[in-house]
Amino acid sequence: MATDTAKSGGARSVVGRFLLENGALTALAVLVVVMSLLSGDFLTAQNLLNVGVQAAVIAVLAFGVTFVIISGGIDLSVGSVAALSATALAFLAAVDGVPIWLAVVLAAATGTACGLVNGALIAYGKLPPFIATLAMLSIGRGLSLVISEGSPIALPDPVARLGDSLGGWFPVPVLIMLLMGLVTAVILRRTFTGRAMYAIGGNEEAARLSGIRVERQKLGIYALSGLFAAVAGVILAARLASAQPQAAQGYELDAIAAVVIGGASLAGGVGTALGTLIGALILAVLRNGLNLLSVSAFWQQVVIGVVIALAVLFDTLRRRSGGAGGGPGAGGPGVGGGRRGVRLSLAAAVTALVVGALSFLVPNSSSDGPRVGMSLSTLNNPFFLQMRDGAQEEADEAGVNLIVTDAQDDASQQADQIQNFISTGVDAMVLNPVDSDASGPPVRGANNADIPVIAADRGVEGAEVETLVASDNVEGGREAARVMADALGEEGRIVVLQGTPGTSASRERGSGFAEGIAEFPDIEVVSQQPADFDRSRGLDVMTNMLQSNGDVDGVFAENDEMALGAAAALSSAGKEAVVIGFDGTPEGVDAVGEGVLYATIAQRPAELGRAAVRNAIAVIEGERIEETVKVPVEVVTEDNVDDFS
Repeated sequence: MATDTAKSGGARSVVGRFLLENGALTALAVLVVVMSLLSGDFLTAQNLLNVGVQAAVIAVLAFGVTFVIISGGIDLSVGSVAALSATALAFLAAVDGVPIWLAVVLAAATGTACGLVNGALIAYGKLPPFIATLAMLSIGRGLSLVISEGSPIALPDPVARLGDSLGGWFPVPVLIMLLMGLVTAVILRRTFTGRAMYAIGGNEEAARLSGIRVERQKLGIYALSGLFAAVAGVILAARLASAQPQAAQGYELDAIAAVVIGGASLAGGVGTALGTLIGALILAVLRNGLNLLSVSAFWQQVVIGVVIALAVLFDTLRRRSGGAGGGPGAGGPGVGGGRRGVRLSLAAAVTALVVGALSFLVPNSSSDGPRVGMSLSTLNNPFFLQMRDGAQEEADEAGVNLIVTDAQDDASQQADQIQNFISTGVDAMVLNPVDSDASGPPVRGANNADIPVIAADRGVEGAEVETLVASDNVEGGREAARVMADALGEEGRIVVLQGTPGTSASRERGSGFAEGIAEFPDIEVVSQQPADFDRSRGLDVMTNMLQSNGDVDGVFAENDEMALGAAAALSSAGKEAVVIGFDGTPEGVDAVGEGVLYATIAQRPAELGRAAVRNAIAVIEGERIEETVKVPVEVVTEDNVDDFS
């Protein structure tokens, strides 16, 4: 009996020591258990593969960043370098006709070259890594937009297949992630360069005195980071079947978070490939699980931040306490065992807190009706908030469970959300694409799963949808041109604020306005620049336009947010102009009533949301629907603004 007890205590001691010595792995295990308890859809083979795919891009980026952080540096440019490398590949292969194998090599060379520039600026130019890589972040993103002219470029089929599966079930991105992880581990543990990274990060001056050529090693370290970023960019483009010039924005922060969660120290000298992989998986599990649980997109950001902080804090406490501690007698009644007991109790309490918080955040479904997934391009815009509210009202009236997610203007994140909807087996899907071309591959997955898809506001290219519910953006642009011409007496100088490059809404509104304004030869478009559908960007871009073009008579902005930003810029400069927006948001309509805007083209986004859900329900019930459902636009001016208020 005593022997059995000793064995039991010894087993508990081994388990406790293992958990405490592997803080990131413990955090991952806790998250998997929590998500499995809260969602029956989480612990399935298909969903676990989804998690792997969703982790792949961040993991490969993070492997490259691991080299940099271990050596005591930082790389903020990897997201932009990934986008630039993918854009270079697509442009060379699809536009210039370069052989695919050569285009791939040149894309890898592009990423490596960006890394070499970073390394040269840091090692020989003595710039702080933060400043050097921040500059490359801007340069890489700018070059990506220049090469693509702001629009996505379709990827050749052989490269796009890298986003598919082997044998119809094992995703190629996961295989690439594992191979790159293996390469990272070999470099760190089996090469002189890897040992030099640890030495430089631990004590750069000591490394130099021991004979390590620090400057040359830093050049190679940042080149490796750039090369890994290029690989990540190709994976991302393959998943979307197109190179997106705005892709991977903010991914550098996720990559750094993955490395730190995995146990690396920002002070340098510490880090492993396995730890980085676990860190990337933690982020992927969080996002996947929270989507499956239908947690509000706003709360998701809070939860992810809290869990990241807890994971790093747990690992920091473990390091400060000397790992498992306690010596051979660990697990017994001694001091070391007491400390471990306290830490394990703390971990259990944190786990219970996470479970309780997530349970509170998961919405309760009061309906046994069908489930409809809705992925919106962003919820950081009043237009899409109204679309969501209209959709929710329609769903509530029909007794439908509506699951709304926020893609945060990231086509890759939207692809992940579509995969999650497929895993949970929703009855239908409403999709407001971030980008029409990039939404094709994930929607084809829904087609293969026999899940009907309703496109809302923007179309889907390269896949089947039951219907497109949208305002007539082209006609709305023409209407804006006619209103502008009437207001200016058919002559004057105007500027155009464009939306996010590559989005169908921006293309359609812009082309409609261009067609309409071309009918008035005495109206000159003196400048047009993208402001990303964002008010602050609209303010800045309009300020710059006024600086370079002097007085203008009119401004057409492709949404109300940019129009309000332009109006603020005009007011600050003490100038007046006819400002016309698009969308008919409540604030935009109020601005028309107050005379801040001359007009807005009202899209009625709430009705768009209602119509999309209405058609999704009709498809679920087996009814035939029209291929296109147009929600008419209306011009709001001071003459009829009371009707809209």
